[in-house]
Amino acid sequence: MSADVTSPALPTRYRSATEWSERFAKPMLALAGRGARMRGEELADLESALLRRDELAADLVRAVREEHAVTMPQFRAALADGVEPDAPAALTRFFAALEARPDWVDDELLERGGAAARRIGKDGFDILAFGSLLGGYRSGGALQPLVRTGRIGEMTLQRVGETGQWWLACTSPGGMQRDGEGWKLSVHVRAMHGFVNYQLERDPSWDAEFRGVPINAHDQAGTIGSFSTSYLLQARSLGIRIPAADADAIMHLWSYVGWLMGVEERWLPRTERIGRRVLGNVIAGFSAPEESSKLLGAGLIGMHDHAPGISPLRRRYERERSLSMATYLNLGYGMKDVGQPARLPWYPAYRVVSNVLWSHVVGRLPGGTGLLDRRAERALGRMERLQYAGSRPPIAPVPA
Repeated sequence: MSADVTSPALPTRYRSATEWSERFAKPMLALAGRGARMRGEELADLESALLRRDELAADLVRAVREEHAVTMPQFRAALADGVEPDAPAALTRFFAALEARPDWVDDELLERGGAAARRIGKDGFDILAFGSLLGGYRSGGALQPLVRTGRIGEMTLQRVGETGQWWLACTSPGGMQRDGEGWKLSVHVRAMHGFVNYQLERDPSWDAEFRGVPINAHDQAGTIGSFSTSYLLQARSLGIRIPAADADAIMHLWSYVGWLMGVEERWLPRTERIGRRVLGNVIAGFSAPEESSKLLGAGLIGMHDHAPGISPLRRRYERERSLSMATYLNLGYGMKDVGQPARLPWYPAYRVVSNVLWSHVVGRLPGGTGLLDRRAERALGRMERLQYAGSRPPIAPVPA
């Protein structure tokens, strides 16, 4: 049964900074249109999601940590090659649930969505970093799992690189098939989240009364929304043309990715309007920025300070470029939430002019889509060489 709106069982961070969170949520709710505000049972279910963990992953973790029925080598082998007939029951249940793909999943839409997302090119990675990630850091309520697992400071470039690898894998041709790298990395992340929850929920210092479940269904719905719904809105704000059919396919792709990673089906962003509505209501419940917001924000803006082989001048340029893009994507006032100075949108202005020319003019010409695809792949390659000297960082392992 869903918790009542006034139930003391809800984490106290929920709507603890109403004036601030309503300002944050207002643009997204306005774009969602009439009936955007959730009420009654629907709102109560979203609120109580702060208290719900991914039980499928939790069962697997208990089988590893408490029952010692599953080993990590067995998990890794099943992830890579499939479950053996004599595998432990808990491992079989976990993968059987994930391999039972929902009927609504359409392979053609997955492929189209991946291609359309990659076509956005390097701008897409700026949106992920300074729109999706930095925008999420503006509220401190969900940040403690990141802080407590040490994924900050000099580790920021590594963490962003891991997120980028996952994104590239999910959007690559065939990436979301069972043997695709996107499918495997999404399941890897789901299991890792299960281990983080297991550890933090048993940590005496975890403030469950304020924060709820560490990685919970409410925050997961917001995260998948930031990778899909707000991603498309911010791409358009940079002058990128995204045809309606491509936008629908991108939402379809991230709905499946979200389902695979444990987002509750009710909150999946199946369409842009649904995504805007869910994300707007999630944001309306956000708590205020915390010290962790500033800590993570500083790490993200300064991530190129730790990139190998970059000159001091280039590092300074990348920092200023990052601040300019972040200011634009977070509507200026959002920079205060993460403790970073606002900058004039000189870099977004350049990107808008370039993107209007390429996506609205060149992209409409015969062969234009293929040209945009090749241009985007080259840009992604240059970005990788800049940030990692051509060597992608390894994905963080699932805790043993």
